[in-house]
Amino acid sequence: MKPKTVYFCQNCGAQSPKWIGKCPSCNEWNTYTEELVSKNEPSSKNALSNTSFLKKNVVAIPLHEVGDKSEVRIPLFDKELMRVLGGGIVPGSLVLFGGEPGIGKSTLMLQLALQEKGLKVLYVSGEESVQQIKMRALRIGLENRQCYILTETSTAHIIAKAEEIKPQLIIIDSIQTLFSPLMESAPGSVSQIRQCAAELMNLAKESNIPVFLIGHVTKDGTIAGPKVLEHIVDTVLQFEGERNHVYRLLRTTKNRFGSTNELGIYEMQGSGLREVNNPSEILITAREETVSGVAIAATLEGLRPMLIETQALVSTAAYGTPQRSATGYDLRRLSMLLAVLEKRCGFRLGVKDVFLNIAGGLKVEDPAIDLALVCAILSSGEDVVIEATICFAGEVGLSGEIRPVTRIEQRIAEAERLGFKQIFISKYNKLSGKDDTKIKIIPVVKIEDVFALLFG
Repeated sequence: MKPKTVYFCQNCGAQSPKWIGKCPSCNEWNTYTEELVSKNEPSSKNALSNTSFLKKNVVAIPLHEVGDKSEVRIPLFDKELMRVLGGGIVPGSLVLFGGEPGIGKSTLMLQLALQEKGLKVLYVSGEESVQQIKMRALRIGLENRQCYILTETSTAHIIAKAEEIKPQLIIIDSIQTLFSPLMESAPGSVSQIRQCAAELMNLAKESNIPVFLIGHVTKDGTIAGPKVLEHIVDTVLQFEGERNHVYRLLRTTKNRFGSTNELGIYEMQGSGLREVNNPSEILITAREETVSGVAIAATLEGLRPMLIETQALVSTAAYGTPQRSATGYDLRRLSMLLAVLEKRCGFRLGVKDVFLNIAGGLKVEDPAIDLALVCAILSSGEDVVIEATICFAGEVGLSGEIRPVTRIEQRIAEAERLGFKQIFISKYNKLSGKDDTKIKIIPVVKIEDVFALLFG
């Protein structure tokens, strides 16, 4: 039987009999790769028609006749993961867990398997041996006698073993290492990833077992494989962080069973990943003496209020052309803030080097930290210290006005809980009018008002 080759788009999964430079489906360039397939390879339609999932009698039901059944979730020992998932694991759900190499994906999933002592877990690894997984489990210091380890890459063997063990949770490490006997292409190819994900989805829906798929990412940070993989799954989790920092962020980019606004924070330690229940206390640096160029911002990551430290350094440009550098913040927005300070407030920053840093290795997109950044820049430029008991929450507009931000009362409550004495907010933010707050709320309208109150 003569094999044949087909070209697949690595971005969207489109198929072509020959190589083309630009994909007509997703308009991406140089994404087509050659894969080996068989002439008698079953089409995805025929392959799915052989599964028991589609052999069942299908009946269309009017929506008003569908019973109102309360959602049952599996609670987790890991509170950060449970928050990000929306309150626990939904039975029969398919979760894709992506992240860069070495970020801690396998460690977090193994912790999940070993922490849930009330669940029978099947941990499938196509990358590591049983001895390697045992060494990691000893390093983590956890044990679950109902955790079964399977080193296998064939989906047929994995599904057969799952039907034999009948676990309550399945973890696959990773989806790029699996292969289906129905396809003849290599593991990790577009067709293999698509087929393996479809078979595992059928397993999850038929048996009502939640399945976690660990996925690799490409150079640009997207999950490797066709985009259809993210459409198949119910939830997409993204594990982020810098290798030089100990903190890891767990975000949700898709969630059919909850909000995508939640954030989980972990600290990488020698014994595994530790949950960070109070990130504000960690992200604010403890100093024996105060320095200029530091301001505290009350921000929101999803629905979670946090106080973070913004640092700025303003110095005379030594090489003629001023430098602009931002770590953890959008460089274009920094340029906008500097233009506002120069045009509206008269500060000569066009001949200064400006360096900006968000402490803790975080990347923040919340516009409510604009006011703290502006104050940090002015503090460094004027070399005047901002008191450590003052924090800020406000967006800066192009005319220099302080705009209101969302969920201001949550930000104020978090600042008060951490012992801050004053918080600068926009005058246009509407408050509930409670007088029992111990923190002093200072409403401001323009940047000039903030500068006058802080620096005289």
